[in-house]
Amino acid sequence: MSAIRVGTRGSALAMAQTTAIANRIQAATGGEVEIIPITTHGDVSRESLASLGGTGVFASALREALLNDECDVVVHSFKDLPTDPYAGLVIGATPKRADARDVLCARAGLTLATLPEGAKVGTGSPRRAAQLRELRPDLEVVDIRGNVDTRLKLVADETLHAVVLAAAGLGRLGLLENMATDYLELSDWPTAPGQGALAIEVRTGKPERLLAKALAVLNHATTQATVTAERHVLARLEAGCAAPIGATAVIDDGLLFLTATVYSPDGTRRITASHAATPESHSVVDLQDAALDVADRAARELLAGGAAEFAPLSVTQ
Repeated sequence: MSAIRVGTRGSALAMAQTTAIANRIQAATGGEVEIIPITTHGDVSRESLASLGGTGVFASALREALLNDECDVVVHSFKDLPTDPYAGLVIGATPKRADARDVLCARAGLTLATLPEGAKVGTGSPRRAAQLRELRPDLEVVDIRGNVDTRLKLVADETLHAVVLAAAGLGRLGLLENMATDYLELSDWPTAPGQGALAIEVRTGKPERLLAKALAVLNHATTQATVTAERHVLARLEAGCAAPIGATAVIDDGLLFLTATVYSPDGTRRITASHAATPESHSVVDLQDAALDVADRAARELLAGGAAEFAPLSVTQ
């Protein structure tokens, strides 16, 4: 392998997080690394994310480029990756997760609690919209699209009072400290399954030696397990981007804890399930088994509690 080619979306955020991964691959292998920008339909369309068919609009072009041998790995934001397996591809590594929280970026240092009645708050996420409507039903929630700079500009030019963004994305762009006016804690404001984590996807089969070495260095077993737990809830509920679901998994004192919440789109109803498991060891296999176990139990409880009655899920039992 002359150079390890890393495929990515061309947005500033995607390029920033991919450059960090490419630098780690180069450090691990000592070899050449090339970044391959790829345009996706989700990057050029201005339609709402739900109407486009979900988060997969960002992943499909990257995956096709990987299958066509235009690159050797692709870097996804895990929350943009559908839960269904993709023929011919596999997640080769899950790097250590960044901050999973959402943040409010508002005018004049305002917080969620201090926004004036009727303030306009922008988001393209049905989950964030439901949470805003639950906690502040007096606000006007505005559906927006665009990259981070585009969304922040809506606040700067006073089109909106605030936007809700991922802390991890702002951090990777070096904007978090200056732009975040309120950190929304996971205990009260769970975020998208996999938020803050990256997925390194490769073709199935045995990777070339240098690539295999890089994947081993990049993978973080704890992040892999917690993301698996969160995303498996999503898979078990057969939920897409239109379903307002938040999930948070952590490993603490030898236990894997998972809390998942399903909201009604209008924010008037929600149901939460929390479960824990003790992995038999810290091996990847045992951690993954524990993750799947807690996710299965949480999903069953959510469905038994009636989540499918008020949220857009594909299952009814």
